[in-house]
Amino acid sequence: MDSWVNSAEILGSDLPLELSGTGNRRAVLMDALREAVRSGRLAPGTRLPPYRSLAADLGLARNTVADAYAELVAEGWLAARQGSGTRVAERAVPVTPVHRPRTPERAARPVHDLVQGQPDPSVFPRTAWLASARRALAAAPDDAFGPGDPHGRPELRRALAGYLARVRGVRAAPERIVLCSGAAHGLRLLAEVVGGSWAAEEYGLPFHRELLASHGVGTRPLGVDADGARVDGLTRRDRAVLLTPAHQFPTGGPLHPARRAAVVDWARATGGLVVEDDYDGEFRYDRQPVGAVQGLDPEHVVLVGSVSKSLSPALRIGWMVLPQRLVAPVVAAKGEREQFSSATEQLTLADFVESGAYDRQVRRMRQRHRRRRDQLVAALHARAPHVRVTGIAAGLHAVVELPPGTERSAVRAAARQGLAVEGLGDYLHPGAGRGPGAPGTPRAGAVGGVGAAGGAGSVRARAAGDTLVPQHDGLVVGYATPAESAYQEALDALCRSLPPVSPPVPAPPRPPAAP
Repeated sequence: MDSWVNSAEILGSDLPLELSGTGNRRAVLMDALREAVRSGRLAPGTRLPPYRSLAADLGLARNTVADAYAELVAEGWLAARQGSGTRVAERAVPVTPVHRPRTPERAARPVHDLVQGQPDPSVFPRTAWLASARRALAAAPDDAFGPGDPHGRPELRRALAGYLARVRGVRAAPERIVLCSGAAHGLRLLAEVVGGSWAAEEYGLPFHRELLASHGVGTRPLGVDADGARVDGLTRRDRAVLLTPAHQFPTGGPLHPARRAAVVDWARATGGLVVEDDYDGEFRYDRQPVGAVQGLDPEHVVLVGSVSKSLSPALRIGWMVLPQRLVAPVVAAKGEREQFSSATEQLTLADFVESGAYDRQVRRMRQRHRRRRDQLVAALHARAPHVRVTGIAAGLHAVVELPPGTERSAVRAAARQGLAVEGLGDYLHPGAGRGPGAPGTPRAGAVGGVGAAGGAGSVRARAAGDTLVPQHDGLVVGYATPAESAYQEALDALCRSLPPVSPPVPAPPRPPAAP
């Protein structure tokens, strides 16, 4: 008796039923099953537990349940097929529709997507990732399946320390690396630990500024020009500065070497902290790799990175390379246990990096993104030669500079084409352009030679050292998102959305020649 009960409990699925009433137990069970079907609790096609399993759960004889099933099949409430088990019959009884309040209709999804920020999900390396997952699970120590260490798995921290040192010039021991669920999570933890008021590039992700503000950290805009952030605007009142030195987001271009040195000098002199968002430092096309600022002074710079651009944002794995003094406070802010990132995915990523699969994926994506960037530049040169494309030496997006006053109309025109794309103004800090030293106004003593930036020239697409003059109109075009088959159509929609050539301004009449 015990053996078949135990077997039924192991093999069956749960179906709690209230067997109320007295009399024949088969009749009571049939009434309970009919009511479950009638009420919609058991939907048509739902598979019922095997009769032995249900008998064990309800404390009934097996024959009682088997006979109840058979009679309900005969009545048309249930259906039994060889090899498929017993299921609720397709429309055993009409179900009274449940009236739900109407919800507002969602806006139709765009046909084409050129919004920056994410790679094409179809290119995720599934086969290589699965191979790493199998190896990682086979070799995983038992403690990987217990409560997680808030530092993150040591296997991944060791792998990242070696990779970041080799590829990004980062100086860090594994003990200095704390894993998180992405760059946003890392910024939230730093906001809690560092606090105070921060400076941030005048162009950047609004989401990051809002996240910092939600944790009590206000941001003050720093101007951006062709040499990156105007770090000469930093003061002793700034507790930290948030920068994208490898590829200023979204205008493009690396932080000038003199400014990289200057921001480290500022941090040393004031005790401030440089927060380096290394969001796409691995993707460069027409220039030599730019090392991380963290390598200049690991005690005053935090490097924040993730795999959201190189692999997938769905993995929710990021990292912070921290000064020694911040490791314990950041770990304490995370909590006593790892709550945000799966240990098995961390182990898989560690194997993915150590095996060389991550390097191969980055190189493959670098070639793919460069090809797409070239398609974008060629399409605009052929169909909209009056616009400039900037910030194209690295990254997953470019900026299409527009005539003044045309940005919002271009975004609306794109929406009419079924194209999702964002305006450059969407990324501008709400405080930009206010007060003395406003962005775009050169000041004496600027680090890195602000006035040395080249003029517009005749070249429409420039790769190195070329960003927009602050607060110009433009579109931020992400060329990594669309599937391969949809990319050309997306570019066609973009070209149709751009404003026409601005009419030439007539020259003033010449005064008549003197007699």
